[in-house]
Amino acid sequence: MIRLIFWIAIVFAVLWLWRKIKPAPQRPGRTGEAQPLLMVRCAHCGVHLPQNRAIGTGNQWYCSQAHLNEGPAPRER
Repeated sequence: MIRLIFWIAIVFAVLWLWRKIKPAPQRPGRTGEAQPLLMVRCAHCGVHLPQNRAIGTGNQWYCSQAHLNEGPAPRER
């Protein structure tokens, strides 16, 4: 009986060591997925939109040409 327990322990030890030494399988990367878009806030109305659709001047972003012409809205707080 002790021989059986001894051999079972040896088998489990060898399997454990083999898993530790074996390199982990590489997972396929996410090369096909699109990157998330950076969102910006309109300085006039406050709506959030993707940066690639916004009109930027300096560090301010606007959702349309009309809001760019009107400029930033006064902050009421």
